Amino acid sequence: MAFMEVQDLSSGYGQVQILRRVSLQLERGKLTSLVGGNGVGKTTLLRSVMGGLRLWEGHIRLDGRDISTVAPYQKAGLGLVLVPEGRQLFPSMTVYENLEMGADNPRARPRFAENLERVYTLLPRLKERSRQRAGTLSGGEQQMLAVARGLMAQPEILMIDELSLGLAPVLVLGLFEMLLQLKAEGLTMLLVEQNVRLALAVSDYAYVLSEGHIAIEGPATVVAENEDVRRAYLGI
Repeated sequence: MAFMEVQDLSSGYGQVQILRRVSLQLERGKLTSLVGGNGVGKTTLLRSVMGGLRLWEGHIRLDGRDISTVAPYQKAGLGLVLVPEGRQLFPSMTVYENLEMGADNPRARPRFAENLERVYTLLPRLKERSRQRAGTLSGGEQQMLAVARGLMAQPEILMIDELSLGLAPVLVLGLFEMLLQLKAEGLTMLLVEQNVRLALAVSDYAYVLSEGHIAIEGPATVVAENEDVRRAYLGI
């Protein structure tokens, strides 16, 4: 049984339908990527899964439990954690205070010190900047902090929306190396990403979203060799 299953999910904004019966599965301890161009519904899918958007139809199951109508804060309490596009940090608060906010749920509070040490080991630059206001960090450091704040929530599943967006290539490579380390630790992740080449390189399984539906899916290495994917996204 899949750790998380999205089944026939449809949703949108107002009267505009964006997603059309999308289904995907996350296996425990695996890194799954959801890739595709701008405006195809990747962020809409994450918002629908987290509960920020109402489902028009379909179901979401976490470890066998139907969480389709569970409130976002309750989903976070169950270990479903989203690192949103655009980071959405608290810019006037320090790095440490942002990490404290990430741990503000009953499952994470008892392990605050342990998780803080973990993220500081994983991302030592944040320890160096712990008393610095988040709004004064570089773009790469802000993205590190956004991921670290998600890790402080003690996730069972970490969903990351556009990890590489707007960052220099050298910073992007460092962040993707971090994903590989988290995968090696057994964290279940869903990566939504425009950088298709890198996403497929680090993922176990991949879904290609096109015009609101899943067009292609399979092991990431197989998807990377798909001629349609190579032409449309890899420039080959």
